[in-house]
Amino acid sequence: MSLNAHIQPAARIFLPQDFNITTWEAVEPYFEQLVSASISNKSELEQWLQQWSELEAVISEDACWRQIKMTCDTTNPALEEAFNYFCLEIEPKLKPYNNRLQQKLMDSPFTKELDQEQYFPLLRQIENALSLYREENVALEAQLSVLQQQYGVISSKMTITVNEQVYTLQQAAKFLQEPDRKLREEVFVKVNERRGEDRAELDKLFDQLLVLRQQIAENAGFDNYRDYKFRALGRFDYTPEDCYNFHKAVKTHILPLQERLLEHRRKQLGLVVLRPYDVDAVPENEQPLKPFTNGTDMLDKSIEVFSKLHPYFGSCLQVMQDMQRLDLDSRIGKAPGGYNCPLAETGVPFIFMNAVGTINDVITMMHEGGHAIHSFQSHHLPLSAFKEYPMEIAELASMSMELFSMDHWDIFMPEANDLLKAKQEELERVIDVLPWIATIDKFQHWIYTHPGHTVAERTEAWKSIFMEFAPKNIDRSGLEQYFEANWQRQLHLYEVPFYYIEYGIAQLGAVAMWRQYKANPQETLQRYLDALALGYTKTLPELYQTAGIRFSFDAEYIQELKGFLEGELAAVGL
Repeated sequence: MSLNAHIQPAARIFLPQDFNITTWEAVEPYFEQLVSASISNKSELEQWLQQWSELEAVISEDACWRQIKMTCDTTNPALEEAFNYFCLEIEPKLKPYNNRLQQKLMDSPFTKELDQEQYFPLLRQIENALSLYREENVALEAQLSVLQQQYGVISSKMTITVNEQVYTLQQAAKFLQEPDRKLREEVFVKVNERRGEDRAELDKLFDQLLVLRQQIAENAGFDNYRDYKFRALGRFDYTPEDCYNFHKAVKTHILPLQERLLEHRRKQLGLVVLRPYDVDAVPENEQPLKPFTNGTDMLDKSIEVFSKLHPYFGSCLQVMQDMQRLDLDSRIGKAPGGYNCPLAETGVPFIFMNAVGTINDVITMMHEGGHAIHSFQSHHLPLSAFKEYPMEIAELASMSMELFSMDHWDIFMPEANDLLKAKQEELERVIDVLPWIATIDKFQHWIYTHPGHTVAERTEAWKSIFMEFAPKNIDRSGLEQYFEANWQRQLHLYEVPFYYIEYGIAQLGAVAMWRQYKANPQETLQRYLDALALGYTKTLPELYQTAGIRFSFDAEYIQELKGFLEGELAAVGL
């Protein structure tokens, strides 16, 4: 496999080579050309699609860079202003034109002559988008784009002081692994007290988002934002009822397994009861894993891990390092979280992280690296729209990479016992994340099917749903107030609503991929690459089938994969 074939940006055929996005007035003429273009045969339609795709890619990459720069430094007003300018002055004007172009495509008599198998997902998406488009929603969506970013601005300012040194909340999380229980409790309280200081502001922000989202749904003819968003996200292969069944299955099959692992942790720590600040701790005679010293060290080791797994994987990260497409270390003024941002024209993505030196950071790097491989693999596709794959396959790419790469984590932890602990932590994370996904997803269903609810009603609903999926063998007495709004730490609720069940679907898929990998590593990696190379030119079930697994998250499948996981947990001493 030639890496260069996947990273060379195509020569522009429509826009000037030196064209950059500055103002809407500079962009609009190209949209006008596309709208007024005469299309008299299939060949001209395909050329027109290439021109439209190029324009989309250039605009998308510009928008991504504005967001990347702003999240890397939330303290710079100029970067925030540049992002807001795009959201308020350019993006709203794009949408009516995109709607007209989509309609032009669907109305063309030559569209039916296109490769219907390859184009089916795209045409289905466009038909869906046309049915949802409302001109009055354009300005509301622009407001949302700006308002959602305020979550990162607020969160990036949260810090605490430990031993007279200031830490971001991401940096402070490493203390929760320390063997000193008093220190863990102190940090846990400080972190949650600090979050509490902005609780009211974050509630106010969320209420503002809810009003806009509900209005968008009603404008499009829906009673609530949940039903609107299911359509807008193109969830053609599952329903809200499937999500409710997933919640029940996780509660039945996965929660007891999580509680068993926590009981193992309690005994390992020699505690009578397990408190919330104990769940990540190491025993008193041990120290937390320290797999790397800083972001540069982590990246160098990640490249080595990826190269051992598959030379192509390592080459992708190496190109990103050479092009400075990563910002990995946590620091004050940097937005929270982590992401891989595909860059549609150049094809080389950007990884953003908040690494502090823990094994969780290694897992995050493997995860985002999987997303990056997906970006590289799909870059060869002829249209930008083909590369806009659903999150259910995107997260399969990232979560599978976590599990595929585990046997090579000796690069980070050369001691056999440390490597074993790292594998234990990853498998515990796989189990722990499923009840949390069910919690967040069920909460979102409640939020958006109860428009007009109060903060107090939302808080009560959260507390009820949280406790439904919370392990019963963690003693939270005296700390209950810290869990009343701990949904606020999940940025997806603010920035990408309803994007969360995808993690659950993909986590199950990743376990299935890992099961396949253990039986036949090389064939599985090839299936993985083949699936990612398809972008969104196949339906989700077809993409999963290409990867060698089935698209499912029902109770029977969860129970089946749980059995496999129990065997793997036993293999690492859990």
